Order: sequence, then structure tokens, then C-alpha cells
Amino acid sequence: MSTTHLCLVRHGETAWNAERRLQGHLDIPLNETGSIQAQATASRLATHAFDAVYCSDLLRARQTAEAASAVLGLTVEFERGLRERHYGAFQGMTYDEAAQTYPEAYQRFHSRELDFSFPGEGESLRLFAKRIAATLDTIVARHAGRQILIVTHGGVLDIAHRLATGMALDAHRNFGIPNAALNWIAHDATGWRMLRWADQDHLSDDARDELSNA
Repeated sequence: MSTTHLCLVRHGETAWNAERRLQGHLDIPLNETGSIQAQATASRLATHAFDAVYCSDLLRARQTAEAASAVLGLTVEFERGLRERHYGAFQGMTYDEAAQTYPEAYQRFHSRELDFSFPGEGESLRLFAKRIAATLDTIVARHAGRQILIVTHGGVLDIAHRLATGMALDAHRNFGIPNAALNWIAHDATGWRMLRWADQDHLSDDARDELSNA
């Protein structure tokens, strides 16, 4: 029975992370802290062997992945399916601004209502989770029995953690998703399982957690 190992990394910090602002599909670069985190993560990843590197096509993830690929000697494969959830009209707002501007919609978001879609053509949690599960399944099918690095976003890591632990999609989050930490899960014929989560020993300061609707 072959086992495929995935190391999932959330991108380094951005200015909008520091401002508690929802990014979604908007293309925000790393800030200075994020660039330092990306280099530290790259150095840590150099102690591991990977067969491929996949990355969201959004800039903050690309910048983080490119630092790693430079030390690993691998070409980054950009995958749109690894993008963050589309937050519709919430994108560009802080959590407080979204709550004030769209109080009813924000409450539905906060309660993790599975079929709630953000105003402005945003994704529902159910469809977002389906997209991430399908993308991860595709990557595993291409590299069965190998070790793969995936650089992506906090919301994607939330779904990956739930796939690996069986935690319900509508349950409030009780685990951390720090910028630039290493998160290891595995897949074999029995399904997904958790290995190690939120390893950030390589980061000099505590990384910011993913903003959560928990």
C-alpha cells in the first residue's frame, strides 16, 4: 500500500494579514516579515526531499513557493485549484468592516453555514471544500507514493486539516494555521490521516494565525 506524504505550507505574512483584512482571490504580495518567513521556511524545507512543488497561482503563495523551490531545485507547478476561498464582496474588508457592512451575511459566514455564498459571487463553504478535496486528490493521483510540497492559503489548510482528521466542515476551528508553518498529512488506500500540524520551530517569532470565522 503506497503512502503519499504532503507538506502543506501557508504563505508568509502580508500587510493585509497584519491588518486583519480578507484577501480571498485578491493578489496581495508578502510584506517584509512574510519574505523573511518564506526564506526561513525554505531553509527548513531544504532538509527534506520532495518530488514536486505545487502552489496557488496567487502572488503571496507564489513568492513563498519560489523561495522554497530555489533551494529544492524543483520547478513550481501553479494550480488555480489551490486558491483561497472566494469571499465575494467581503474581499478587501477587515472582519470588523464586513460585520458592520453585511451583518446578516457575516453571521451566516461566522456560523459556518455550508451553503451560504458571499454577496458578490463568493464561494459557499461546501463548494470551496469540494474544490480543495478534488485538487488534493488530483495531486495525489499524479504522485502516488511520493512526497509533495504544497504552498497555499489558510482556508485551504482548514479544509486539509478536516480531511485528515474527520472534523466536520461546519464545526468551529480549534487548531492553528500560522503563516509559513509546516503541516504534514498523508494519503493511502484508507484515505487521509494527520501526521504533524503547525510546525513553526524555524520561525523566529510567532506567526500570525489564519483569521477564522470560528
